[in-house]
Amino acid sequence: MDKRSIQSELSSYIGKLLRDNFGKGPSSVFVSIEEPYITIYLKGFLAPMEKVLVNQNNTSNVEETRDLLMQELIPDIKATLRAVAGIEIESLYYDWSLSNRSGMIVGIMNVSPMLDENNENYEQKQTVHDEIEKISRHAEKAPEMIRSFLLNNRTLIIERQGIFVAIEKEMIRLGFQEHLKIAKRHLEKRLLHLSSFESILQTRIEDVFLDWDFNLDRSYIIFIFKPTDMKT
Repeated sequence: MDKRSIQSELSSYIGKLLRDNFGKGPSSVFVSIEEPYITIYLKGFLAPMEKVLVNQNNTSNVEETRDLLMQELIPDIKATLRAVAGIEIESLYYDWSLSNRSGMIVGIMNVSPMLDENNENYEQKQTVHDEIEKISRHAEKAPEMIRSFLLNNRTLIIERQGIFVAIEKEMIRLGFQEHLKIAKRHLEKRLLHLSSFESILQTRIEDVFLDWDFNLDRSYIIFIFKPTDMKT
């Protein structure tokens, strides 16, 4: 099966899986495979009851419920990626943009990176890293390591390692991961939306997603750009 057919089959599977478990599936699912990443971008994804809660400014309740459901679905998603595409997933990350009715699932493959030099060394890379470091200092501390990859003209993925401060590590140790995740989502997204990335990258940003692996002290930020040509 070629890459396009795999992406199409995975798109149908994810749409059905979310519809069966959330009561409403996304209107569109875009799957992209660029080793070592698989990105699944969801649009038109907000159930009627979730819409009521969002309108009542109860977004944290929606996020918490979705996170609990996703934890149950991760083994199924990994198994299907293995069966359909022969892809072994090391870890899965996910996030939601409830105001945009969108979402992102990112799988990290258990393979050596296959991205070419153009993906990693895009023109604005150092300036992007400087801005990420500044935002991280406001939210927690400067990362010990930053990597970023321009997967395509609409998707930039940024990895940070070594960002948690002592109080966050203690909350993780005490079992408050979900409360910490929701608080960090809201804080860091505010900072990212106030940042200079659109000016730096000379493009409009359509969506921003982020998630963390609390055990590994690792985070991923994903920018989705509006569908225009990006200068590189």
